[in-house]
Amino acid sequence: MRVFLWKEMAKSDFIIEVNHVSKQFEDGKYALDDVSLQVKKGEFVTILGPSGCGKTTLLRCIAGFQVASSGEILLKGEDVTKTPPYKRPVNTVFQKYALFPHLNVFNNVAFGLKLKKEPSDVIKKKVRQALKMANLTGYEERKVDTLSGGQQQRVAIARAIVNQPEVLLLDEPLSALDLKMRHDMQIELKELHEKLGITFIYVTHDQEEALTLSDRVVVMSEGKIQQIGTPTDIYNEPQNCFVADFIGESNILSGTMIRDKRVKFCGQEFDCIDTGFGENNPVDVVIRPEDIYVWRKEDEKRGKVAVNEEDDAEDRVPKGKFTKWYGEVQSCIFKGVHYEMRVLTPDKYEFLIQDYHEYLPGTEIGMLVKPEDIQIMKKEHYVYNYFEGEVQKNGKVRFLDADWAVEEKALEGFEPGEKVQVRVKFRDIDLQDYEEEGTLSGEVHFILFKGNHYHLTVRTDEGHDLYVNTNDVWDDGDRVGIVIKPEDIRVDKMKNEK
Repeated sequence: MRVFLWKEMAKSDFIIEVNHVSKQFEDGKYALDDVSLQVKKGEFVTILGPSGCGKTTLLRCIAGFQVASSGEILLKGEDVTKTPPYKRPVNTVFQKYALFPHLNVFNNVAFGLKLKKEPSDVIKKKVRQALKMANLTGYEERKVDTLSGGQQQRVAIARAIVNQPEVLLLDEPLSALDLKMRHDMQIELKELHEKLGITFIYVTHDQEEALTLSDRVVVMSEGKIQQIGTPTDIYNEPQNCFVADFIGESNILSGTMIRDKRVKFCGQEFDCIDTGFGENNPVDVVIRPEDIYVWRKEDEKRGKVAVNEEDDAEDRVPKGKFTKWYGEVQSCIFKGVHYEMRVLTPDKYEFLIQDYHEYLPGTEIGMLVKPEDIQIMKKEHYVYNYFEGEVQKNGKVRFLDADWAVEEKALEGFEPGEKVQVRVKFRDIDLQDYEEEGTLSGEVHFILFKGNHYHLTVRTDEGHDLYVNTNDVWDDGDRVGIVIKPEDIRVDKMKNEK
């Protein structure tokens, strides 16, 4: 993998610069929200994220098929924010290949060159070179509707590269292919990128695809870039819970940073390698399923497993002064190259573990993780939701565009019309199956399992986000009623008031 020293690059080193670009649609919603991205010439950059995150909108803005509402896009240092697509040195391969069914392979690939009225001998030479690059030599006379999905995809790529663009944009080009063909085409795309030496910007929702193909990955959510980095950095050092949850499988837990290189979670303290999080500060802890070492508790009792430095038994469990914890296997599924297990601890924390050995449900096992495999992240959300509110004449407080009853003592010292800060604990928000049962209604927007509870983002119909901790199981997109009891609402002076 090529290594780039991003911070040392001069501005001229970037072939594409996206500077503070936003895209707002007529309904007022933002598909892109202050997005900035720089791409070096010859780089393979993948824009990754779930449906609706803005990745295709970003690609279309770079291509010129959509115009940014604000910000600028530079190609080779020139502002092309409002330049039409045909005047930009880029070509796009779409999810639906948009081939001409009435033309054969040669004429599909030659179409753009003919529009430019290039000489026939030049067209023939360039088309043959492009077809050779795409492994389609000998297919010139074939009708495109007789080709397989993978072959049609290669025709679309050949049509794009025949114009010798400086940037090739690919919008989920493999999504219509079956699994095996997708894997084969990933290899071909990687080889093609190395042959051409041009810049590839690739859009996908497939995490494995992004990690396989890319020099760098741009992870997006809700119109914003969450993290940019190499595939290794994105996987091993996620910057927030969204990235950790979206990229591969993860165990994400609430913890406390005791001090540098020492963290507490699941009721125990563990050595780690992270520093700079302060002392006794809340953090989120990420442990990948493949990084947890396991053994049968019964074997440990018999001295067959070395789990401490002084033990003499030989096993695959690393020796050292590691913190151990225990649990019982709840399920075990064979996944082809490993077994995937769900393990429940006595304190009701659930862990996902991947191991090459099978441990049947009901087996008591020991677990440990090396310090370097414990990833620490700053906690994005703490115990409380905070809202701006206003005291009403009827003894209620208005926040979230609704009036809420509060305990009388909570409003002591406040006057009607006074602006206040309202606090509600994540645990104190109740979600109801029926919307009409709540003071507000909304939709479950994001779900994160935190070992012994679910952390939800619920978006109200008015567009406000609430954070909810619950043991109830909800699905993304569920409609819910939102209930907050009077005794669970805290009212404080506004922070800017003395």
